[in-house]
Amino acid sequence: MTPPIKIILAEDETALGTIIKESLETRDFDVTFCEDGEKALKAYRQTKPDLLVLDVMMPKKDGFTLAQEIRMENPSVPIIFLTAKSQTKDIVEGFEHGGNDYLKKPFSMEELIVRIKALLDRVTLQQNLEDIAIGKFRFNSVKQLLSLGAEEIMLTHRESQLLYHLVKKKNLVLDRSTILKALWGDDDFFNARSMDVFITKLRKKLKQDPDVQILNVRGYGYKLIC
Repeated sequence: MTPPIKIILAEDETALGTIIKESLETRDFDVTFCEDGEKALKAYRQTKPDLLVLDVMMPKKDGFTLAQEIRMENPSVPIIFLTAKSQTKDIVEGFEHGGNDYLKKPFSMEELIVRIKALLDRVTLQQNLEDIAIGKFRFNSVKQLLSLGAEEIMLTHRESQLLYHLVKKKNLVLDRSTILKALWGDDDFFNARSMDVFITKLRKKLKQDPDVQILNVRGYGYKLIC
């Protein structure tokens, strides 16, 4: 029998946290509910969960700080942020602090469950991949690492996810709307701006090999050339 998926839920609103916990448990997830960041970090070290759902604004240790500390111990465990903030800079900050996904409050439980399952499926798929050649670089999507000779360049989770999808469509156009929905959950204006920021970051990290380029295909999306 397959063991249940273990989730740590960190949310300082007790009523909301209880609703989320009970809803996830009806779908056979094993949920540990914590009301502050310090308790969540302790629970993470004790239970070694398959995924974390973290509120951003929490007492004692906020979600971004908590995610950063977890990333130092585990670069691949999926993290979903819950927050009322919705500006592009807030979304980008969440991904830069190690988040894999970002859900704006209020949200439906079905949306959260769909995103949890999508993240877990993506992790399983990526764990089956070996290093991928990108020009002179080697890319490991699980370790979130670009290597160029002896030099190693660490990627954030979102950079790694975006590059992984670009590599899968190497020398072909990656549809803008499709990738936004796959990684951000929606192709709205704010998410599109966020993706543009991460494309710029990837270009800077890949510029050491002039034969590797990420091109804008106006009206369609992006193309990784190498």
